[in-house]
Amino acid sequence: MDLVVNGAKRVVEVDPTTPLLWVLRDALALTGTKFGCGVAACGACTVRVAGQAVRSCVTPVSVVAGKPVQTIEGLADGGRLHRLQQAWIDEQVPQCGYCQSGMLMAAAALLDKTPKPTDADIDAAMTNLCRCGTYQRVRRAIHRAAAGGGKP
Repeated sequence: MDLVVNGAKRVVEVDPTTPLLWVLRDALALTGTKFGCGVAACGACTVRVAGQAVRSCVTPVSVVAGKPVQTIEGLADGGRLHRLQQAWIDEQVPQCGYCQSGMLMAAAALLDKTPKPTDADIDAAMTNLCRCGTYQRVRRAIHRAAAGGGKP
């Protein structure tokens, strides 16, 4: 199966029903995308497919064939952090960090669709679960990134 992951063409030999999560982690060694629940409830596995936030644990790889897939490994531009990644650092969002790659990918999809989101926009788009409860920091980081990112 032909895939485009983080801008690179990749060929994988897997069953078409294999969840995208396991293709990314096991076949392509992109382990930044995490397994959380396996039923699309927690969002730890969120990646972007054609710019949309997608729960990769329940998405068959056949659905994404030929579509651009972006993982957390592809969010930064070369050695330069994405504005969301910098805002995450500036706002000290992560605690345990397990959910953060999925949170960042969902936030990136949100900002692509809604460049200046309101709190309500953020609350509606960010359905990822964080056991550490950093939701207020996530909201501040998204607002910071929308305003241009970086330290004040």
